[in-house]
Amino acid sequence: MAAPPASADAPRPVPPPLAAGDGPDRPEGKNETTCEDRNAESLDRLLPPVGAGRSPRKRTTSQCKSEPPLLRTSKRTIYTAGRPPWYNEHGTQSKEAFAIGLGGGSASGKTTVARMIIEALDVPWVVLLSMDSFYKVLTRQQQEQAAHNNFNFDHPDAFDFDLIISTLKKLKQGKSVKVPIYDFTTHSRKKDWKTLYGANVIIFEGIMAFADKTLLELLDMKIFVDTDSDIRLVRRLRRDISERGRDIEGVIKQYNKFVKPAFDQYIQPTMRVADIVVPRGSGNTVAIDLIVQHVHSQLEERELSVRAALASAHQCHPLPRTLSVLKSTPQVRGMHTIIRDRETSRDEFIFYSKRLMRLLIEHALSFLPFQDCVVQTPQGQDYAGKCYAGKQITGVSILRAGETMEPALRAVCKDVRIGTILIQTNQLTGEPELHYLRLPKDISDDHVILMDCTVSTGAAAMMAVRVLLDHDVPEDKIFLLSLLMAEMGVHSVAYAFPRVRIITTAVDKRVNDLFRIIPGIGNFGDRYFGTDAVPDGSDDEEGGSTG
Repeated sequence: MAAPPASADAPRPVPPPLAAGDGPDRPEGKNETTCEDRNAESLDRLLPPVGAGRSPRKRTTSQCKSEPPLLRTSKRTIYTAGRPPWYNEHGTQSKEAFAIGLGGGSASGKTTVARMIIEALDVPWVVLLSMDSFYKVLTRQQQEQAAHNNFNFDHPDAFDFDLIISTLKKLKQGKSVKVPIYDFTTHSRKKDWKTLYGANVIIFEGIMAFADKTLLELLDMKIFVDTDSDIRLVRRLRRDISERGRDIEGVIKQYNKFVKPAFDQYIQPTMRVADIVVPRGSGNTVAIDLIVQHVHSQLEERELSVRAALASAHQCHPLPRTLSVLKSTPQVRGMHTIIRDRETSRDEFIFYSKRLMRLLIEHALSFLPFQDCVVQTPQGQDYAGKCYAGKQITGVSILRAGETMEPALRAVCKDVRIGTILIQTNQLTGEPELHYLRLPKDISDDHVILMDCTVSTGAAAMMAVRVLLDHDVPEDKIFLLSLLMAEMGVHSVAYAFPRVRIITTAVDKRVNDLFRIIPGIGNFGDRYFGTDAVPDGSDDEEGGSTG
């Protein structure tokens, strides 16, 4: 079975930790220490001490080539890359994320306050969205003005509010979004955009964060960072002179001509719509503590236990029509007997698992769309046959057990593209969490074969399907393949996504209290890779990671 020629895979990393600091011409930083942070540290004589900055942890995945998705704090590591389920047992949107707006003048300390809130919240899933990413693309004439410090970047018209609003709406709904990367050197958007996901908490910061009525309605809490104008001016002077090689005359000219008038006319008046005003910015720890307490109370109302909901839903129903089980021939049943036997050696487990995977994928390909076609044989005769009617076939494996199915897929689909999704179980909550994904470009046009070796509750499979849907893959083009599934998992996926084709080699009836399939296979990843047994909550479905 041959798929059309593939284009190059492109990494789709999950959200990078923190956006660049504020200011109309701040470039995207290569690390998390913003210019504003450095300036704050250099102004100890003007501000109360706020503690030393922390270095971000290095990348955790060898495939990840973007900014590291982790933020190391004094208390814990904050996973800005992962997130818990954003849907309920019906596969639909659960309660929206809590959105915080941070407004204030340029160099007022908004990014520093955001970082302090994130650390004090001590929650694992946060997204910091900077308004700096949404400057409009300038015309040639406007670019010339900007090059001579004659373009007003501190005016509401400089921002693409339509894009900001649509982006924030999608983030609140838990959908993936593409955020422009603005090049402050050329005053234009770069060709590549970064992909972000929603989270427990979304912090949106910018000088015009409260300048649009529709945008205000999307914010659950509005915070205005009020910092003395002299301090803000000193920060801008230090930043623009030391970081950007500008002369003091040009910086002061821009400040007097655009920055200060814009603050007086557009920014300071929005203080009245704020729920909380934080005087002295990052130095006001009392205000930040009050903010954190309120956010925690809101998050408690948004808690969602997906696995427990799935365990009690859709019981005693007939198996769905979208399920296809490989015919249980003596050969198939014999291979199941071998891989289910606890005494089977690792070599035999791998050998017979691979044989089952090959049969499973061959069976799955029969559900792809085909159309009539005529070819000429070497004898010059016409042959009425069939050919694949889609554009491309892409395989997506749920790490780590799902990747064991990739060789079988490559063996039968020439030039197939491969993507990966990492979903792990939180050992404290028992809930699946998305930590990493890498998907090929233009996956929305493909038929996608989603691979995981075992599916018990269906929680992780549902999360993976949801990710694909958020990347605009049509539901009826998704094929979920698994060597073994529990009835609960089949019902959960089919109920939430009735057009997803579910294909497996066997279905077991029960799941125990640890969400392991009974009688099951055991921890597939450990048996396949020869790793020692691990506590519940790691690596593959029956071990608690995918569900």
